[in-house]
Order: sequence, then C-alpha cells, then structure tokens
Amino acid sequence: MPLTIAEDELRAWIRLSLEPELGAARIRLLLSVFGMPQDICAASTGSLARYLDPGLAARLRQAPDEPLRQAIAASLGWLAEPGHHLLTLADPLYPQALFELNDPPPILYAHGQLDILSRPMLAIVGARSATPEGARNAHDFARHLAQQGWCVVSGLASGIDGAAHAGALDAGASGGGTLAVLGTGIDRVYPPAHRALAHRIAEHGLMLSEFPLGAQGLPFHFPQRNRIVAALGRGVLVVEAAARSGSLITARLAGELGREVFAIPGSIHSPLSRGCHALIRQGAKLVESGQDIVEELRQGGLPGIAAGPAAPRPVPQQEPDPEAAPLLQALGYEPADLDTLQARTGWSIDRLTSRLTLLEISGALERQPDGRYRRLPDRA
Repeated sequence: MPLTIAEDELRAWIRLSLEPELGAARIRLLLSVFGMPQDICAASTGSLARYLDPGLAARLRQAPDEPLRQAIAASLGWLAEPGHHLLTLADPLYPQALFELNDPPPILYAHGQLDILSRPMLAIVGARSATPEGARNAHDFARHLAQQGWCVVSGLASGIDGAAHAGALDAGASGGGTLAVLGTGIDRVYPPAHRALAHRIAEHGLMLSEFPLGAQGLPFHFPQRNRIVAALGRGVLVVEAAARSGSLITARLAGELGREVFAIPGSIHSPLSRGCHALIRQGAKLVESGQDIVEELRQGGLPGIAAGPAAPRPVPQQEPDPEAAPLLQALGYEPADLDTLQARTGWSIDRLTSRLTLLEISGALERQPDGRYRRLPDRA
C-alpha cells in the first residue's frame, strides 16, 4: 500500500475511479475545482451538481453502497501484498508522459518494479496472429533495445506483444526491462496462455492497469489500453499489422502525441505487411534493425507522423452493432466531445465509450487530438 497516502485519501481515489458514470475527464474537472479526492466526496450535493448530473452528485455525497464498499476493500487488500502499488494523479511516481493525454487515468494499479518508470521507453506492437518471422523480429528487436537500456512497452497480447515482452526479459537483469499495460484488471491475465510470462514481468519488470480489480478483457478495453502504450513510449515500433488493426490506432495516437513511429517492412504479398507499409507511406521510419531505432531516437530525428487515420478506412459493410446507427446520428457531422454525446444519447459513460471505440476500429469515426469525435464520410 502506498505509504505516502492517508487511508481516507486512498479510499477516495479508489471510490472515484470505481464510479462508472464519472470517467477520467470528469474526475480531473472535479479535482481542479475541489482539490483532493476526499474533498470531492465531502463536497455538498449542490456544489457537485454544478458539474454533475444531480443523481450522480447525490450518490457521491452518500456513503458507498455495499458493492462499492466491497470493491474498495478488495483494492485495499490487494495493495497490502508485496510488489503491489497504486499510482494516482497526485503521485510523484505517476508517469508524466500520461499527462499529455486528454484523459490520463486517475489511478493506475501497478505490480512489479516501480523503478522501471524512470527508464526511457519504446513501445512495440503488432498483430496477435503474428507470423513466426514477425514474432522472431519482435523478440530480437526488443532484446536489442533492452540491451541498450530501453524499457520495452507493450500490451501483453498474443503474437507480437508477447514476443516483445519475452525478448526484453531475455536481455537479462542489466537490460532496460519491460512494462506491460493490461486491458484487464491487474489481478487477471489475458490471454491465459501468458500467465507464466505475466509472472516473469511482475518479477523483473512492471505491469500497469487503469481498470479495477476483476475487470475482464472487454473489447473496448484494449484500444483504451493502447493510448497508454502510445503515450508511455518515446516511440512506437509496429512489427506486423493488417490494414485494419488496433496497432494502427496505437501508431496514430503516438503520432498525434509527437512520438516517433517506426515500422518494419515485409512481403507485398502478406496481409500483415499492409499496415506497416501504409504507415511508411505516411511518414513512419522504415527500420531494418534495432540499431536503426536507437540511432534515430538518439538524434531526435524524425517528427511524429501527422495526426489523422493511420491507414485507409474502408466503408463498413454493416453497422458494428444495433446501437451504432443512433450513436452516429447523435454525433452528426460536426466534432463532439463525450459530454455532448452523453447529453444527446442519455447513455452512461461506459456504454458510450465502448460503442465509440468499436466505431473507431470499424472506421466509422475518428478521435481527434483534442479528444472530440468526428464522423468519417462513407467511401465508395
């Protein structure tokens, strides 16, 4: 448990993070108005109602209900275990790179070695269904970068992610290590086949999650995780990626944040080369060895690729789900933020963000650098 945080403050941080209708942006707004999280929970209903729905304001003013009390207690119990940590927006160890996001997570659950956060980082991402050559490239690039002192960041997914984590660990104790950003609660491992790898990372590296304990790997969690991967690294290397993939969203986010974007070319006949080739056409740095990346980052070289879609977006042949049509209608053709969309739809933040993420992956809309969403025109 963090020794520098009083228990009432710690409980307040956890409680705010568990309120499904708050979200990171609203929590930051409340912190800017009221101060620390315990001050938010102690504020009057009337004061809170200036910034929140009256029902949510009234609930925050009340004592937590039984399920919420149990969830807070579970988090405190987890934090009491060795190697378990909680990083808040007010913590000096909180990764400063995440403040460049429009919605930095209010808290991060951490398992492992916190000194990892002080090392220079580079993200490696790519296809879950990686080819043997792609997995080998991810492993070898990661090992070389870790040997040069770089911490390799990835998402613990199958394929390229897992190979990158393993390669960084294989650089040994003198290397830069590895950091896994999870799309589940910190107490879960997804995919289950990476359980042994996750234990190695927790022992010799660091795992981070913004999701509460027990959170399952829901589809919209993984693009949400990817924004943290993109922000933490000084650059991102895409090893293999199809024309439509989460890796390309990660690369686009990295470019919008001013990070370097690197891509490994492949066969023109391979579907998993198309995403990398699209990135290279848009200005990503073509690399053939880990040393290419080290030298480019050392020089400060190439600026991040321009904001915008990372690859041509095909026209969706059908709506991703029955709720896509009303959400796209609520969005219209002018950019809108989450608060505006919530007011138009009446949906909860969780429901809204999950559908927005799925529509972004399908190519129906894009998230702009200022955090607003913009509908993309159909392309015949």
